[in-house]
Amino acid sequence: MSRFLAFAYFVEAGLLLLVVPWSVFWERNYFVERAPAVGALLLDHYVRGAVSGIGLVCLAAAVGELLALLGRRGGNHRA
Repeated sequence: MSRFLAFAYFVEAGLLLLVVPWSVFWERNYFVERAPAVGALLLDHYVRGAVSGIGLVCLAAAVGELLALLGRRGGNHRA
């Protein structure tokens, strides 16, 4: 059950981190509107790309958890 929960978490976090930096929500959040220096940093395309890259890493971890869940990779194999 814990592997399934880890898989679900990684998929959700990965998809959010992949998509949200390029959405309107990212451009209209509290930190962008209230702190110009932080806003300039968050709106930089390199920062958005880095956050999306972390999302891709999370999705890769989800694939790893799914493979472990299905028993195709190391772990609890019996000989």
